[in-house]
Amino acid sequence: MRSLLPEGAARAIHGASMKVPGMSDRKMTEAQRAYEAKRAAKAGMSLDKWLSDKERRAAAEAREDAVTVAKAAAPKKTGFFGRLLEKAQKPL
Repeated sequence: MRSLLPEGAARAIHGASMKVPGMSDRKMTEAQRAYEAKRAAKAGMSLDKWLSDKERRAAAEAREDAVTVAKAAAPKKTGFFGRLLEKAQKPL
C-alpha cells in the first residue's frame, strides 16, 4: 500500500529505515529502497512485485544449491577399470 504523503514526509514519519512489504522481516535503508525501486522500474514491475519476485528467485536458487551439494556429496561408484586397478594395487 502506497502512502499518500510525499516521500520526504513518509521518511520523516517512519524513520530512516523502513520495512518494505514482501521482504521477510528485513528493513531497508532509503538508499537500498531507491536502488531496488530503480531496478523494479527497469524491469517494468512495482517495487512490491519486484521484491517478492526477488525473494522467490533467491529461494529457488537456494533449493538448486542444496540439490547440487547433495549430488556432489554422494560418492561416485568406481568404474570397471578403477576397480581393476584397485585390485592390482592390493598386496597378495
